[in-house]
Amino acid sequence: MLRHIDAEIQNVKDAVLKMGGFVEKALQATREALLFGKPELIDEVRAQEKEINALQMKVDEMCVQLLAKQSPVAKDLRFVISVTKINTDLERMGDQTLNTVRYGLEFFGAEENVEIPEDLKKMFDVVIAMVRLGLDAFAKNDNKISREVLSQDDEVDQLKKSLFDLAKKKMDTREWSIDSGLKFVMIAKNLERLADHVTNVAEDVIFSTTGEDIRHGQGQPSAV
Repeated sequence: MLRHIDAEIQNVKDAVLKMGGFVEKALQATREALLFGKPELIDEVRAQEKEINALQMKVDEMCVQLLAKQSPVAKDLRFVISVTKINTDLERMGDQTLNTVRYGLEFFGAEENVEIPEDLKKMFDVVIAMVRLGLDAFAKNDNKISREVLSQDDEVDQLKKSLFDLAKKKMDTREWSIDSGLKFVMIAKNLERLADHVTNVAEDVIFSTTGEDIRHGQGQPSAV
């Protein structure tokens, strides 16, 4: 028999997935803007970020109402707790995507003839794949998919380091100005932070479904 709380939980879940969809669209538009020279797509990223912000407020209110009216316990309570954290991560992902396209357009505007580094292309691909997997894990309550997300975070960290090293080399040889080099660093830094937030989402899915808190390398079951 379907409980009333199940319908409310599904409504919350649908709103979170809609929010995640806007994050993915914004990230795809950012990739197109920077890697294929389409600066006009920043307007699309801005529009998606506004939608993300509006949904963050909506999801917060839905969670408050669910807690007040349904007094969820056990797995239901873990779901609400996880969603409040995932909601924050998705909103920050929207911010970081907008930061990425802003820094990127400033960098490529100043360094018009620069060849796009292969590691930057790869970093975009890996982060976008992580976002898709993270949303899929949330949609399906799938811990196996969540752990796939976690396994990709190290690759993103290595790509960030490679891009940082490239920027240092280019600044040392004066191929790039200091200002350009720092903007390039911020592209990589924001992409790395996006991956960190997706990792948080995956960890929260694991907590929601199992009660296991694996943050900071921990693996102790929760008492919730």
